[in-house]
Amino acid sequence: MWDLHKLFVRHARELERFLRRRGHSAETAADITQDTFLRVLATPPGEAEANHNPRAYLYQVSRNLSINQRRRERLVAFTDLSGEEVQRIADPAPSPERVVYSRQCLLQTRRALDELPERTRLAFEMHRLDGRTLAEVADALGLSVSRTWGLVHEAYRHLLTRVDAP
Repeated sequence: MWDLHKLFVRHARELERFLRRRGHSAETAADITQDTFLRVLATPPGEAEANHNPRAYLYQVSRNLSINQRRRERLVAFTDLSGEEVQRIADPAPSPERVVYSRQCLLQTRRALDELPERTRLAFEMHRLDGRTLAEVADALGLSVSRTWGLVHEAYRHLLTRVDAP
């Protein structure tokens, strides 16, 4: 069987150049090249092809994927957008549903934190919300670092059972 890593190292760039000469953009050529190797990995060549020229087989698969890409482009209009254009189109604001869901998760989190014993809650808040190291939290609470980690870990476990966060 073929060593796909070696084949990729040897032939990926020339496949991309081949696809660029066929009129594909750099990004599309790179995508098709990766798809070529994925296709060969997912469905290895039959016995007859495996004993022949792997480079020719890669070119054949690449050419077929190129033809398929051209067919898709004829059916659906594609437009390449720059990063600025995408930023103008994309709405960075969360959807109303996401806002409501996030608020519900925050409320569940607050309630779950209130259920914790005070020292456990303080250790968690100091470590996770205030950004203190475990050593700093342990020093502030007069505990060992391992005991402080145990409290923080306990708080995490409690939150996981109480909050419906994704």
